[in-house]
Amino acid sequence: MKEATVSPTLTSEKYLIDGPVGQIEVVVDLPPAELQRKGMVICCHPHPVHGGAMTNKVIHTVARTIAEMGLAAVRFNFRGVGKSAGEYDEGQGERDDLRAVIAWAQTQWPDYTLWLSGFSFGSYIAAMIAHEYELAQLISIAPPVHRFDFSDFVHPGCHWLVVMGDADEVVDFDGVEEWITSLLPAPEFVVMESAGHFFHGRLLDLKAELESHLSFECEQLEKLC
Repeated sequence: MKEATVSPTLTSEKYLIDGPVGQIEVVVDLPPAELQRKGMVICCHPHPVHGGAMTNKVIHTVARTIAEMGLAAVRFNFRGVGKSAGEYDEGQGERDDLRAVIAWAQTQWPDYTLWLSGFSFGSYIAAMIAHEYELAQLISIAPPVHRFDFSDFVHPGCHWLVVMGDADEVVDFDGVEEWITSLLPAPEFVVMESAGHFFHGRLLDLKAELESHLSFECEQLEKLC
């Protein structure tokens, strides 16, 4: 099932796709055809139990920013959210939801480079399966390293950007910084001064940071066109 709406710069298409426990609700933001690069980013929203959904302002900002840079940006609702079937599964079934969305997206754009991104809980889900894929880019916004079990984390081996506010009231900033510095190679770590967990009043700053730190990776996709 597919519906489409058009903005001045992007086209948004809505789908209901098959998932592990029923349908998964998906939105794809696409740049104009003449600006599109051969890349796609799958965006994972924050915790379903605490109101997280693909309409979350942070993950919406991430998706729209990257789509404006030329990639197909895929947002979706984890099981039990919106029109997606099922119930919250402690982060295990949600990994399968993400795998299903990746498989679907790769059938839509089989020759596109894959990026994964996530905010808070979504960054945990993306990070835990990133090593299963040949990724060009992983984007983690406020990864909750002491709120979920990262003990089985495997470094994805791709370019990796972590963005976090140093005034985060949900995820411990010092804990994230300590975890990041323990990794080899360490991801690129962007600290937004005085920004909280939900980047209230700072979404334009988040957009600017993403544009600044991902521009080179986007330009590399030009070589595939």
